[in-house]
Parts: sequence; C-alpha cells; structure tokens
Amino acid sequence: MQPLPRRSFLAVAVGGLLVPPLVAGPAQASQADAAWSRVPQIRRRIRPPRFPARVFPVTGHGAVGDGNVMCTEAFERAVQACAAAGGGRVLVPAGTYLTGAIHLADNVELHLEAGATIRFSRDPADYLPVVHTRYEGIELMNYSPFIYAHGKTNVAITGSGVIDGHADATHWWDWSKDPAPSEGPDKKLLAQQAEDGVPVAERVFGEGHYLRPNLIQLYRCRNVLIEGVTVKDSPMWNIHPVLCANVTIREVTVDSPNGPNNDGCDPESCVDVLIERCEFNTGDDCVAIKAGKNADGRRVNEPSLNVLVDSCVMRDGNGGVTVGSETTGGVRWVFAWNCTMSSPHLERAIRIKTNPERGGYVKDLYFKDITVGQAADSVIEVALNYENKHTGPYFPDVGAIDVRNLKAGTAPRAFYLIGNPGNPIKGVRVSNSVFEEMTETDVVTDVNDLELRNVWVNGRRV
Repeated sequence: MQPLPRRSFLAVAVGGLLVPPLVAGPAQASQADAAWSRVPQIRRRIRPPRFPARVFPVTGHGAVGDGNVMCTEAFERAVQACAAAGGGRVLVPAGTYLTGAIHLADNVELHLEAGATIRFSRDPADYLPVVHTRYEGIELMNYSPFIYAHGKTNVAITGSGVIDGHADATHWWDWSKDPAPSEGPDKKLLAQQAEDGVPVAERVFGEGHYLRPNLIQLYRCRNVLIEGVTVKDSPMWNIHPVLCANVTIREVTVDSPNGPNNDGCDPESCVDVLIERCEFNTGDDCVAIKAGKNADGRRVNEPSLNVLVDSCVMRDGNGGVTVGSETTGGVRWVFAWNCTMSSPHLERAIRIKTNPERGGYVKDLYFKDITVGQAADSVIEVALNYENKHTGPYFPDVGAIDVRNLKAGTAPRAFYLIGNPGNPIKGVRVSNSVFEEMTETDVVTDVNDLELRNVWVNGRRV
C-alpha cells in the first residue's frame, strides 16, 4: 500500500492495524458519559399517541380481501369516517387488500390484524394526484407515497400484518437504472430546480416522470407510531418520517433486501425519534438519519435531533446505523446501543457519509454495546467524500463521534475515515472495543483528534 501523505492524517495504518497518537482521554470520556445521560430525558418525551376506542373495519366500507378487488376508495371511506367521528382505529382484517395510495388523517390508527396484507398496486396512476413530498432530501410534487400523511397529529400504523410495496425488477425498481425510462434525468432536473430556487409547487413530477415514491412517508406530522408490522418491497425508501416530532417505530420488520435504495427507516429532519426492537434486511442502509440536501436543505434548514436506536437487528444493507448522505440541515444527538449487525451483505456497521456540497453539521453521535458478526467492507466508516467529491463550496462540520464496547468478528477493515483536505473529521473516539479478524489495512486521512483506548485488532492492542 502506498503511504499516505504525512499532512493528511494523524494516525498511521501499519500492517493492518491502526496506531493512533495518544490523546488525553478523560475529558472526552466524561463528555460522552454526560451525553448518554440525555437519553432518559429524550425517551421520556417520546410518547406514542393514543386513540379512541372506536373501530372502523375497511370491510365495512367496501374492501374485499381477495387480492384482486381494488380497495382504494374503501380505505379512503374508512379513514374519513374514523376522522369524522373524532378518531379511532381503521381495522384491516385477515386477507389481502389491493389498493392505491392510503392517506391518513388526524387521530387515525391503521391497524393490520394477523393474516392481513395491504398489497399496493403496481400502476403509477394509482398514486396520483401528486402530493408535497421529499425525494432524496429535495421537496417536490410527486407521486404519493403509498401510505402518506401531511401535517397530521396522532397517526399510527400498527398490528402484525404485512405492508407489501409489491415492487420488483419490472415495476418501480427498473426506474433506477438505464436505459430510459429512468430516474436519472428527473433527478438532475429536480436538483437544478432546487439550485435555481424554483418554488416547490412548480416542481411537478409524477406522470411522465420516474422519481420513485416511498412506501410509508409521514410529512410534518406530530405524535407518530409505527409498531409491529412487516414492510417489504418498497419502490425505494421503506419508512420515511419527514419533519416530524415525537416518533416511535417499534418492533417493525423491514424485509426488502433486493430493491435499489430500499433503505429501512430514514428519519429526516425529525426531532425526538425512537427506533427500538426492529429488524432490518434491506437493499441499502438499514437506518439512515437525514436532514435535507444541498440548496433545498439550506432553504428548509431543519435538523434531525435526538434520535435513539435501541436493540435493533441489522442484516443485509449498505450500513447498519447511518447518518447521511443528506446532512444539510444538520444531525445531532444520535444514540445507538444494544444493536446486533451481521451479514455477508452488510457493507458497514456504523456509517457517516456526506460531502462538500452538503454542508451542515454531523456531531454528537454515540454508539455503545454494538455486536458485529460480519461486515463486507468497514466496521466503522466516516466518509466526507461521498460520491467521490473531495472539494466544494459547503464543507460539512463532522465530529464528536464516540464508540464504546463494540465487538466485531470479520471484516476487511476496522476503520475507513476520510476527511476533506482542509476540512478534517473533528474527533473520533473508540474505546473498549475488539475487532477480531480484519484482513486489510485501515484507511485514515484528514482526521483530527482520533483516539483509540483499549482497542484490540487481530489480537493486538493498538
């Protein structure tokens, strides 16, 4: 391996082991302890909504659970009847219900009984008219997410049934790839509109365009609960709360390993989020915390704050717990603990990704008691050159990352830490951690204040 220029790093990889400079540690450790003391306070604020004891079965409004009859209007009637009564539960009994977009209302809990499947139509026309949404961190008018709410209070999706996006290689997923029709030209057009300051109401996509909708998107909602359900095969991101406050996502299974950009759960510009006891098997990042992108992220300028990830299982995915790459509004106070991650198709366990076009900040990220059986790339990655961009007008401010009590089995490398020239990563602390079988040399460039304490790699303390 070619040695890295001396100016570009403060730690040296030797023989596959990372040998850091010694940095005074007690202050950083004390700071991390103080940060973890915030978790009980955050958790007390996160309270799932409650609903009146009224039940509105979709079958009572014309839905037929045979997998063939379109039930879009029946779901709409049930939701509206529930809302008009002051709220309650829209009940989906056992059966398979084919439908287009479902739009939730204030004080409505969509509940799937055991044996119930909501299977979404593969016809894009069933997700029109367009709605106000976000696509990869940029606001626009586009196809409706399959389950959607905008500006609502007290909304929930619960039960033990299945929410099936019904996407596959010839429906929705094919829009991600050339040849045309594909999303590429529309992504460029949307990005340019955002840079030019085109009003969101005039960024109209939908019919004749190819930007894929999310499976579940709750937009500017307050008091959100998603609990118990299995979600699968989304056109792209599976669960996407945007600009929400007080969000609980509990005991949810995301089983969507084959689709492109099939992230598991992506809270974006949200405050007070709890993701606990969930299982992720995805075609992209398992949990990805985001905050808007580039010019549009600077316009909206709303951070993600106080995100708790507790006792989750991550299998396939590009990253287990990820921040980015849409970081423009800022991400702060993320805590993840008691998580188990392992798969030959899990590329990284802890992943922070951004670049000099994003700007914003990513700081105060705390991880502990993480077990990684197998990863396909790096156990810990912090990359400020995402999409291979090293320079630009908006350097992100990234640092104050603390990892403790991590145990990793096999992976190519323990660390992949890449800052920008002139804009280093500012503070990474790893303590009391073991990386058992690492096969390649770590990569560390442009990092200030890297501290490893009681860290073992391949049987050697570093």
